[in-house]
Amino acid sequence: MFDEVMGLLVNRATIRGTAGSGGRTGRGRAVRPLVLALTTALALLLGGVGATGAGAASVCAGRPAKTLTFGTGELRVYKTRSYACALAVAAKPGARRRMSVQIQPRGGRPVIDSGFFTRQAGPVTVHALNRCVRVSGTISGRTGSTGWILC
Repeated sequence: MFDEVMGLLVNRATIRGTAGSGGRTGRGRAVRPLVLALTTALALLLGGVGATGAGAASVCAGRPAKTLTFGTGELRVYKTRSYACALAVAAKPGARRRMSVQIQPRGGRPVIDSGFFTRQAGPVTVHALNRCVRVSGTISGRTGSTGWILC
């Protein structure tokens, strides 16, 4: 979406700068570099915000369907019409520690995200239109799991 907005801004500025006299006026030549500089600055600003916020905002789409709390964190399950998504979130973010999250649709293979994370494992998403799913998450050796849910 960001790229579409930036492209629209640049296109509008180019059209406005060249409209009327085919771009041969001094005003059009002066406006175009200014607009390009402003859109570049805006892109860098928003790109920086998006880059830092991407890790923090990597949550699942859909509505919250189930939250399961266990000793070192919680397991969150989200559902859209045709997809289910899960993530394991640490109760106390901080040092890197082993985390994993797994979601499996009934009759399908599990999708797993495992590694050393500071805040969360996941999100992992599966196609679950008219299917139950089973979810489990582990943080620092403590596990939380559901049976078949979202049936």
